[in-house]
Amino acid sequence: MDFQVVVLAGGTSKNLVPLVSKEVPKALLPVGNRPVISYVLELLELSNLKDLIVVVEGQDAAVRVGSWISGAYVDRLHVEVAAVPEDVGTAGALRAIAHHLTAKDILVVSGDIVSDVPPGAVAAAHRRHDAVVTAMLCSAPVSGPSESGSSVGKDKAKKPGHYNIIGLDPTKQFLVYIATVGAELEKDIRIQKSILRAVGQMEIRSDLMDAHLYAFKRSVLQEVLDQKDTFQSLKQDVLPYLVRCQLVSPSSEVLLNGAPQTEENGNEKASSQNNQLMLSQILANSSTPSFHELYALGPNGSTPVRRTHKCCVYIAGKSKYCVRLNSIQAFSDINRDVIGDASHLSGYSFSAQNNIIHPSAELGSKTTVGPHCMLGEGSQMGDKCSVKRSVIGRHCRIGSNVKVVNSVVMNHVTIGDGCSIQNSIICSNVQLQDRVVLKDCQVGAGFVVTAGSECKGEALAKKEK
Repeated sequence: MDFQVVVLAGGTSKNLVPLVSKEVPKALLPVGNRPVISYVLELLELSNLKDLIVVVEGQDAAVRVGSWISGAYVDRLHVEVAAVPEDVGTAGALRAIAHHLTAKDILVVSGDIVSDVPPGAVAAAHRRHDAVVTAMLCSAPVSGPSESGSSVGKDKAKKPGHYNIIGLDPTKQFLVYIATVGAELEKDIRIQKSILRAVGQMEIRSDLMDAHLYAFKRSVLQEVLDQKDTFQSLKQDVLPYLVRCQLVSPSSEVLLNGAPQTEENGNEKASSQNNQLMLSQILANSSTPSFHELYALGPNGSTPVRRTHKCCVYIAGKSKYCVRLNSIQAFSDINRDVIGDASHLSGYSFSAQNNIIHPSAELGSKTTVGPHCMLGEGSQMGDKCSVKRSVIGRHCRIGSNVKVVNSVVMNHVTIGDGCSIQNSIICSNVQLQDRVVLKDCQVGAGFVVTAGSECKGEALAKKEK
């Protein structure tokens, strides 16, 4: 298909502290006991997209991610891992590796997506429309997209931190407006008259989420990254810019009557008769030329005199799963989903009891592991323990009379007798001494919680040296 694929794997994202650390970058956070980036890599492999550049923020994180990928995907994928400075943003990361990009089209995928939407379908739609950008949209989670960090165990029906406001043409193939707004929707949305005139009518949606999976025409992407050196974000800067100027060239010139003229305030003068003709053609049959081609035509439908480019969308079906691990709440939600309603993504075969207990795991007498649970390789549990709707990692040592509910316990964790863990995340190599009670907590890697401690809604972690 001649697509180059770039996976933006991030680094040690601040809004995922204390889950991430120098030892565990974001890409290696476990989802269903496997690194989150593995979900994207296998999705790309299924679409036969096997030539990848994985971009990681920070040299140390890049070494760790590269080492894991080379071990897990040897002979399966051709992966080049590139380190970029921390906090450069998604556009900055692409700018830093621009010299590696040579294909006609580039597929850019966020490394924190857990999804069953085939990236190849987005690439095919991009080629079909000869678009400069194609963005994948999917249904926003019921609780709203978790753009900002939130603590575990909060009400799932909470208001989302941010909304995507998306404008589509009548055929739902072209993106004519996109903005991200805060929890309170703006009363006024400003849209350029030229686009509104050309498209005739627009459907405004706030129930769709930008999934951070984009196909770009490389030449246009590189032009924008070169010319707009202050752009840091693909979602906040590059995509809205391309959408705004799709009825003009990226350099904001319109070739009118053979001479370049700058469009004034984004508004192009056109006769109402031509507008009516365009609108009637669009609404009559979606297989007619897009509003871009119609807008570009000269008088009486003659040879095109204006340059345009197409910004397209691929809207995933409502039954599809697509969530980004971009907050602590999302980490808990996704881990719950892959052992629950989205268990087809886990890559494991569930037992008749609808759980996964590794053959090497050991359970004490009267210990129960309920449905929608996962118990990893080599882990041991004492007597009279109870695990409900939780993921427990590899080589954990869990004492007797321990209760674990709605929680994620990573690898090599030691939990003493009589502990109770609810709605919490316990990172690797943590030690919980006897009778610890945790509710709505996150415990960073290697932390020791002393015997008898009771914590609620706290983040416990070692200080980074």
